Parts: sequence; structure tokens; C-alpha cells
Amino acid sequence: MSLADRRSPQAAAWRRLYSTSRWRKLRAAQLAARPLCELPHGGKAVEATVANHKTPHKGDLALFFDASNLQSVCKPHHDGTIQRAEAIGFSPAVDTGGWPTDPKHPSNRSP
Repeated sequence: MSLADRRSPQAAAWRRLYSTSRWRKLRAAQLAARPLCELPHGGKAVEATVANHKTPHKGDLALFFDASNLQSVCKPHHDGTIQRAEAIGFSPAVDTGGWPTDPKHPSNRSP
């Protein structure tokens, strides 16, 4: 099954936005301004190749083209950590003591 086949019909509808010249220019500006992955790599500098939407746009044009909603990340972080967190609704990241850092994590929610 290809990646496109796993997308929701809504995601398929806004996929075309990524081929616009406006997006390509915005992405290039983001990666030029912040060329390294903004997520941790154990102290190593890793090249960013993806301009990620910090808040998922879900087709919202204002959010899609908002430069302040972008972060530079490497492809492994984008395709793994970030998309997994979006799918489950919270980040699985933990602090040095092993406690989840995301307030939306089930362990951090009030009963």
C-alpha cells in the first residue's frame, strides 16, 4: 500500500498545497533560516530537510502558509516521532526521570 493510499480523503484534498510555488518558497525560506533539525539528536547537529507544521493545518490555508507555524526537522523525526504524536494525540516524549512531558499525555491528565 502506498503512502497516498493511507491518507484520509481530507488529507488527499489538501495534498495539492505542497506543490504550489507559494509553499515551495515558504519551505525554502524556513530551511534556509533554520537549516538544522530543531528536535534533539543527543547533542549532534543534523540537517533539516522538512518544514513541519507545528500545529497541524488540516487544510486551513492561513495555518498552512503561516511561517510562524513552521519548524525545521529531519525526515526521520517528521515521519516517525511527529506523525506518531499526531496520530495518538500526544507526544510520547519523557523527561530524564521517565515522566511524560506532554500535558496532553494520559499520565498528566486530571481524573
